[in-house]
Amino acid sequence: MKKTPLHKKHLELGARMGEFGGWDMPIQYAGILQEHEHTRSKVSVFDICHMGEFELIGPSACEDLEKLLTCDVASLKVGQVRYGFMLNEEGGTIDDLTCYRLEEERYMLVVNAGTIEKDAAWIRVQLSEATLFSDLSDSLAKLDVQGPKAADALNDVLNGRLPALGYFRFAEVETEEFSCLISRTGYTGELGYEVYLPVAAVESFWDQLLAHPMVEPAGLGARDTLRLEMGYSLYGHELSEADTPVSTSRGMFINSEKEFIGKAPVLAALEKPERYLVGLKFDSKRAARAHDKVFYAGEEVGEISSGSLAPSLDVAVAMAFVKPTLAEVGQMFEVEIRGKLFPAEVVDLPFYKEGSARRTTNLH
Repeated sequence: MKKTPLHKKHLELGARMGEFGGWDMPIQYAGILQEHEHTRSKVSVFDICHMGEFELIGPSACEDLEKLLTCDVASLKVGQVRYGFMLNEEGGTIDDLTCYRLEEERYMLVVNAGTIEKDAAWIRVQLSEATLFSDLSDSLAKLDVQGPKAADALNDVLNGRLPALGYFRFAEVETEEFSCLISRTGYTGELGYEVYLPVAAVESFWDQLLAHPMVEPAGLGARDTLRLEMGYSLYGHELSEADTPVSTSRGMFINSEKEFIGKAPVLAALEKPERYLVGLKFDSKRAARAHDKVFYAGEEVGEISSGSLAPSLDVAVAMAFVKPTLAEVGQMFEVEIRGKLFPAEVVDLPFYKEGSARRTTNLH
């Protein structure tokens, strides 16, 4: 398994490690529930160095990205981030990613850890000769600082240098030790920042963050329960090459007015969807798992894609793919969990509605 530059730090902290996307990653430190609650109430730092970063430069970079991604790229302003999908010719999702416009003719894509090589190979084949492609994944480290107190803590560690960022905006920051890019997007539903910095600087910066009295480390276990409470998709669970992103997004993050690879199957799925992703809330703490079957009136009508106890709500929740005719809020199902049927109700996403992600910070 691959290791991030912070692997030794995780072992020193006594983290329970596990495989994720081919990487040996920290699953938990103090415990998933404690890390989840700390992120919701204060601020946690996550090692996300396993994710990939690509740079595209040149006069044809924008045009190439318009073809590669479902989201609108041309309207991106310098300093803005946008989420979208990269599809194959059949409309299947190669990856879901974020696109940063660094300069007029310079972009960065942030891609999932398990798809870095596949993504790079696909992109290289599609690019114009005038577009220069670079894989920055081995030279860039990434830390996610998440929680309602994230701005205060990160600004303290940066000695007052944290810029006042709007949601899905970024800026480059100079410190005494390194240059970095800081964005404000997040995967937890809380106020969150991503810090992209040189690999050589990440150990020191990790230590500085953890020295702050409000900051604790959090692993991928809490990251998953936090993202599930928000109804965010995880590649390999809600998204894959076997399906268009329509069943997950219902057309969001897809600009059907432009041309992009996989557009025809996407338009067909928009017109006649085969299934939709819904949020399910249980009346117990018995959590469903991926691939558990969903039943309506005794008939199997779908399956779970992600499920867990929602620590902030103290009940089990799940996301599931079901027939579009049964995807309305209030619809009741039964889910087979380890041989027994449990009732579940379709509810609006996100499950957790008190997140601080879009809140104005005191830096504004």
